[in-house]
Parts: sequence; structure tokens; C-alpha cells
Amino acid sequence: MDTVPTSALVALLILLVFLSAFFSASEISMMAINRYRLKHLAGSGNRGAARVARLLDRPDRLLGIILLGNNFVNILASSVATIIALRLYGETAIAAAAGLLTLVILVFAEVAPKTLAAGKPEKIAFPAAMILGPLLRLLYPLVWLINLLSNWLLKLLGARHVDSTTQLSSDELRAAVLEAGGLIPESHKSMLLAILDLEKMTVEDVMIPRGRITGLDLDDDWDDIAEQITSSRYTRLPVYRGTLDNIVGTVHLRKLIGPLKSGKLDKQGLEAIMVDPYFIPEGTPLTTQLLNFRKAKRRRGLVVDEYGDIQGLVTLEEILEEIVGDFTSQTLATPDLAQAQEDGSYLIPGTANLRDLNRQLTWNLPIGDSRTLNGLITEYLEDLPVPGTSLLISNYMVEVVQTRGPIIQVARLRERATPDEPSQA
Repeated sequence: MDTVPTSALVALLILLVFLSAFFSASEISMMAINRYRLKHLAGSGNRGAARVARLLDRPDRLLGIILLGNNFVNILASSVATIIALRLYGETAIAAAAGLLTLVILVFAEVAPKTLAAGKPEKIAFPAAMILGPLLRLLYPLVWLINLLSNWLLKLLGARHVDSTTQLSSDELRAAVLEAGGLIPESHKSMLLAILDLEKMTVEDVMIPRGRITGLDLDDDWDDIAEQITSSRYTRLPVYRGTLDNIVGTVHLRKLIGPLKSGKLDKQGLEAIMVDPYFIPEGTPLTTQLLNFRKAKRRRGLVVDEYGDIQGLVTLEEILEEIVGDFTSQTLATPDLAQAQEDGSYLIPGTANLRDLNRQLTWNLPIGDSRTLNGLITEYLEDLPVPGTSLLISNYMVEVVQTRGPIIQVARLRERATPDEPSQA
């Protein structure tokens, strides 16, 4: 070192600081890069992304070569700075040189390059991989020894190897969708969030309750059945004897219109055309039922409890509407649940499904154990409702208008202007 000019040592020191900055920036950029975007770019033929992906397959080796290089250049820079200080100012300048070098490395080789790499990881990682890859192959025996010792130490301390594969939970995926901003259109964002919600919902959340199911009773007179077939606003109907719990099949009305008009249809012919009913156990998750519909090649099914009693009807359309929203036109088959009044309130039947109401009116009626408006009001009252009863439910003024026995037939609802007031009966 005595024969090396001081100017050359200064140039070497500057080079070592730049090398330290390179290793620091490489470390942060490799760790901060988006793994999913990286896989997409690598699969699209991006060579830089492919190099980075290969390095990240073994993060222990990647970190080994980066930290080996970073520590080597930092220690060497410290030695060179000490020699320069001794030549220029003597032993009294060693402490000052150490402090000055620490500040220089901290600012120019640590904070600044790492901040830059965290903000633009791809621009740093892709070219850095062109250097780190060959360097890793060159110094592989040394890196292997370092990893061996570090893994032995971790094992001695009881630490287990953690799989580097990044996996997102449903909540993390939801947060990623919400934070996507303008990268995902609002309509697509709503559908993605709805798909994530499906696994938390069961068939009871979207089923048509038993009281609203319309079917053909084979115990009725044939003239009544024929009239129901011609006037029904639905295309598929369950067929039963006496009670809905004694269901014998389902029928597509389009297959009945022709024979009915030609006078060739009777009860025996109806039974010959109908297909076996499709039953769904209560509590079935919507995601599971969506797959079951596809597997069974069915579009609707009857929800039954543990005793085999019919609880409601679930259709494929109802499940799909939970994902894409209401895509059906407002026809006789899909009437409005709420009738708007001049005073801004709505008259709503007690059998109205709460999810359908929230979707149609963009409300936020609470959905818990109760699935219909009648059940929600009864749950809050903790008593049988009578006409004229008023209550506040989650910022919605509710008035019972008409009842039939213990059942609410019609209720009036209005959204309050001031939110966040406690509910009271």
C-alpha cells in the first residue's frame, strides 16, 4: 500500500462506496419487487424478469452473495479510509475518518440507494441480476459455506425454514383489490369482492323462502292446474301433492304449453314430462353449490333442513347476481320488492329478502340470523308485531302497516337523514 498513490486510494474509496450502494440497492429491489408481476413478465419472455425470478427461487443464496459483497466492500472501504487518514493527517485523524466514512456510507451507500430501490424495484433489480447471477456462480463455494453455517445456527436456535412462496389470504386479496385504485374498473372490483364473499355465504342467504315458492299441486283440479300453467310468470315450477314437503318433481312450462293448447296434456302427461327434484342441504356454501350446479347440470334446487323439510328455493341466477349484480330486466317475473311512496318511504312486503332489498335500494339493512324483513322486525321487537308499531333499525324508520296473525304482510320503511343513532323499539 505504501507504493500506491494517495489519489488512487481516494479513487478506490469512491469506487467501494459505489459498490456498497449497488449491493444495498440490489438487496432492497430484489425483496421489494412484486412477485406476481415478476412471474407475469418472466412468462411473457422478459429476460431481466427471468433472471430475477431464478435468483429469487433461492433467496438464501441471493442474500448470501449480496451481503458477502456488501460487507467485503464496506470493510475494505474502512481500511482504505484509515490509510488515507494516516497519510494525510496522522493517527489523530483516524477517528475523524471513521466518523466521516460512516456518514458517507450511511447516506450514499445505504439510505439513498435503498430508498430509490424501494420506489423503483424493477429498474434496479433487472440490471443488477446481470451482475449478481455471474457473481453468485463465481463465488458459489463461499456462498454455500456461509449458507451452511447460517442454516446450522438457525436450526440450533430452533428456527424453521420458511417457504418463500408468497400466498395471499382472502382478506389480503380483498385489501389488494381495494388498493388497486384505477388499475381495476369499479364494476370489475365489485365482482372480485363479491366472489370473495361467496365463501362466507350459504344457500340460505340467497334462497327464495318457502312462503314465496309457487308450484303445481297435483291434488288440485286439472282446470286449476291448467290455468296456473298458462298464467304463471315463472318458467320452471316444482310439482307436489298436497304440501310442498311432498314434492315429486319439477317441470319446465315451455314443455307444457304445446300439449296443453292441443288438449293432449293431463296429470299423467304432466308427471311424465317432469324431472326429479334436486335437493340442497341447508348450510351449503355458495361456492360449493355453484360447482354442484355445474356438475349436476341443474339451474335450481330446493333447500332442505336435516328433517327433509323444504326451506326455500335456490337458483343459479340468484348466485350469479351476488357476483355481477342484478342483470335481469324488471319483468313480471322479477317485480320490485319496494313500492315507492310520495313521502319518500317504501311499502315492502314482510316476506321480502333483506339482501334483495339492500341490492335494489342500495340500503344497508343488517343481515344476521334473519333473512326476511318480517324476521328482522320480529327479532328487534322481541314480540309479535301489531299494526302501527314503529321502531328504528340501523338508521331506518320502520312502521308495521299490515299483519296476518304473527306474520307481517306490509311494512313502511324510510331511511333517516342522520346516521349512527342507536336502534330502539
